[in-house]
Amino acid sequence: MATFLYTLGRLAFRRRHFVVLIWVALLTFAGVGAASAPAAGASSFSIPGTEAQKAFDLLEQRYPGMSADGATARVVFKAPEGEKMADAANKRIVDKAVGELRDGSEVVAVSDPFTTNAVSRDGTIAYASVTYKVPAMELEDASKESLEATAHKAQDAGLTVEMGGDALQPEPETAVAGEIIGLAIAAVVLVVTLGSLVAAGLPLLTAIIGVGIGVATITALASALDLGDTTSTLALMIGLAVGIDYALFIVSRYRSELAEGREREEAVGRAAGTAGSAVVFAGLTVVIALAGLAVVDVPMLTKMGLAAAGTVVVAVLIALTMIPALLGYAGRKVRPAGEKGGLWGRRKGKGSAEGRKGTSATGSMEGTSAGNAAGNAEEASAGAGGKPSLGTRWASFVVRRPVAVLLLGVVGLGTVALPATQLELGLPDDGSQPTSTTQRRAYDLLSEGFGPGFNGPLMVVVDARDSASPKQAATAVTDGIKGLDDVVTVTPATFNKAGDTAMITVVPESKPSSTQTEDLVHAIRDAGAGVATDTDAKVLVTGATAMNIDFSQKLTDALVPYLALVVGLAFLLLIVIFRSILVPLKAALGFLLSVLAALGAVVAVFQWGWLAGVIGVEETGPIMSMMPIFMVGVVFGLAMDYEVFLVTRMREAYVHGENPNQAVVTGFRYSARVVAAAAAIMMAVFAGFIGSGESMIKMIGFGLAIAVFFDAFVVRMAIVPAVLALLGDRAWWLPKWLDRALPDVDVEGEGLRAHDDSARKPAEDGKDHEDGKGDRDRKGDRGDKGDEDRSLVRV
Repeated sequence: MATFLYTLGRLAFRRRHFVVLIWVALLTFAGVGAASAPAAGASSFSIPGTEAQKAFDLLEQRYPGMSADGATARVVFKAPEGEKMADAANKRIVDKAVGELRDGSEVVAVSDPFTTNAVSRDGTIAYASVTYKVPAMELEDASKESLEATAHKAQDAGLTVEMGGDALQPEPETAVAGEIIGLAIAAVVLVVTLGSLVAAGLPLLTAIIGVGIGVATITALASALDLGDTTSTLALMIGLAVGIDYALFIVSRYRSELAEGREREEAVGRAAGTAGSAVVFAGLTVVIALAGLAVVDVPMLTKMGLAAAGTVVVAVLIALTMIPALLGYAGRKVRPAGEKGGLWGRRKGKGSAEGRKGTSATGSMEGTSAGNAAGNAEEASAGAGGKPSLGTRWASFVVRRPVAVLLLGVVGLGTVALPATQLELGLPDDGSQPTSTTQRRAYDLLSEGFGPGFNGPLMVVVDARDSASPKQAATAVTDGIKGLDDVVTVTPATFNKAGDTAMITVVPESKPSSTQTEDLVHAIRDAGAGVATDTDAKVLVTGATAMNIDFSQKLTDALVPYLALVVGLAFLLLIVIFRSILVPLKAALGFLLSVLAALGAVVAVFQWGWLAGVIGVEETGPIMSMMPIFMVGVVFGLAMDYEVFLVTRMREAYVHGENPNQAVVTGFRYSARVVAAAAAIMMAVFAGFIGSGESMIKMIGFGLAIAVFFDAFVVRMAIVPAVLALLGDRAWWLPKWLDRALPDVDVEGEGLRAHDDSARKPAEDGKDHEDGKGDRDRKGDRGDKGDEDRSLVRV
C-alpha cells in the first residue's frame, strides 16, 4: 500500500497539470449535469415490511381515486372573542373560503366544517380538511399560494386562521451564515497549524472541489434516484469535514518530510505513502459505516448513506492525487515544519531550514535511549535545550498517570451519557415546530378545540376480502376499538366500491408522540388479531402516527445487527492495519463510550431543553427516530479516522524499535497537534449546521460536533494513551498464525526505507523538480548538517 501510494504521489507531483485538469473537468461535468438535470420530484418516504406501510399500499390498491399518499392541509378557523363559528357572518366567511379552496387544480376534496361536524363543542373553533391529488413534495407552488391566499382573506375578514398539514411543509432554511462561520474557523485553524495562507488554502480548496463534485452529482441524479434535500446536505456536511481533514494530514506529513531534509518530490511521495495510507483506511472505515446503513432497509437512509459514502470516496481520491499536484504548484510557499515563514509562506531570514540533511525520524527514534519513557520523549522532543511540545508534555503525563486519566475519562463520559437512558424516539410533526409558525399555531388550536389526540388520528384498515361477512367484520373491529382505553372517537366504517375493504378513523385522547398513543396502536393490533381469527378479516393500523411508531421500532430492531456489521468489519480492518487484537478492541469500546455520551448530550438539549436557547432550539420533544443509528454510523467512521491517524504513528515508532510508552509519546509528538486541529475543523464544520431551520439538520449538526469533541479530545487523546500505557507490549500482541494469515498493508511505510538514500543525494547531483531553480533553491531548503534536533520536529 505505502509503495503504491508513494509512486502515485510522485506521479501526481510530476504530472500536476494533467491531474488538476482531470479534477477540474470532473467538477465541470458534474456542475453541468446538475444544472441541466430535471428538478427533483417527491422524495418518497417508505418503510418496507412494516404494518403501516402495508396498509398504505393496500389503500392505494383498493381505493384507487383516494390518493392515500396525497398531500393534506387543515385550515383552522377561530371565532373572535365572544362569538361562535355558527354566527351568520362567520359562517359566510368559512363558506366562501371552502368554495375558493375547491377551485384548486390539484384539489381532490375539501370538507365543509358545518356539514362534517368539524366544529368544537364550545363552537369557537372549526376546521376544513383539504386533500390533494399529489404528494406534498410534488405540490405546485400555485396550489400552496392559493391555499395561503384563501386563509389570508378569511383572516382579513375578522377570523383567526391558521394552516397545518404536510401540504405546507416549510422550505428548510439553509444555515449559510453558520456554514460560512464554520469554514472561517476551519481556515484559521489551518493557518495556525500549517503556518501560511498557501498551505492552509490547499485543504480548503480541495475539500470544496470534492464536495462540489459530490453534491453536484447528487443533484444531477436526484430526480432519477429520488434523492431528497437532506441527502445533499448530509453529503456536504460529511464531505467537507473529512475532505479538509484528509488533506490536512497529508500536507502536514509533507512538511515533516521536508523538515527531515528530503527534496519536495520525495517528500510528497513519502507523505502520500505514509499519511496517505492512513487516509485510505480511515476513509474506508467511514465508507463502511455509511454504506452499512443499507442494512436498516429504509430507502431514505440507504440513499443518504450511499451518497455521503460516495462523497467520502471522492475526498480520499482528491487527497491522494490533487494535494500532491497542488503542492508541486505551491513550491517553496509551503515551508518545512518548524520553519518560521511569512503569512504567504515566504521564509523569514536565511538558514532557518538548516540542519535537516542526513537526519530522519527513523534515525532519531533509533538513537533514543530506552530509559524512562516520558523523560526520554521530552528530551528528544526538546532537542538541544528546546521546549517540549504540548502534545509531548500531555502524553508524558498520561503515561506516568494512566489509571487516573483513564478513570477520569471513563467516569466523565459515563456521566454525560446518563441522559441517554431516558431517550424517547419519534419523528417531528407540526407540534415540534416553533410557535412562530402557522403550522404550530394550527396544531395548538386543534388541540384546544378537539383534544391533543386530534392531531394524530389513526387509520384502521379492515381487509375483508377473505371474510364471509365484511360488514360484520368491520362492526366487530369498531366495537372492539371503542372498548379500548385512550380512545375519544371512532368513526363508522367507510367501504370501498367493491365492498371488501373498510376504513375506520380513530382519534386518541393523548397527543401523537405520547406513550399512551403508542400503547393504543399496539392494543388495536392485538385486538385485530382476535378479529382475524373469528372473521378471516385482516386488521391493519396506519396513519402518520402509526408510521412513526413502526419506523422507530424498525430502527431500534436494526441497531444491533447494524452495529455488529459495521463494528465487526472495521474491527477486522483495524486488525490488518495495526496487527493487534487489543488495539482494535480498545478502539471499538472507546467509540461506544463517545457515541453514548453524544446521545446523552443530544437528549439533554433537544429532549430536556438544557441550554436549548443557546443553540436556538425553540421546541423540545422526542429525539428523531433515525438519530441513534445515524450517529452510530457516522460517528464510528469519524472516530476511526482519529484512531488510525494517531495510533498509526505510535505503531510506526513501535515497529522502529521504541518501547511501548516511548512509542505513545512519539505518536503524540508527531500527530497530536494535527489530530487536534483536524477535530477542531470537523467540529466547526458540523457546528455550522446548527443554525439550520430544519430540526433534523440542527440535531445532526449538534450531535456530530459534540461526538467529535468527546471522541477526539477525551477518548483518543486521553483514554487511548492511558490504555496503551497500561497494556505495554501486550497492546501489540498478535497470534503468530494470524500474523502469517493477514496481508501486509505496510501503513507504517516500512517499504519506503529503501528510498532514503536516493532522497538524501547531495544537492548538486539532482535536479529540483519544484520550479527549476536548481542549487539556489536547494541551498535554502536543506542547509548544512548541523542541529540534528531539527529532525524531531513538532507537527
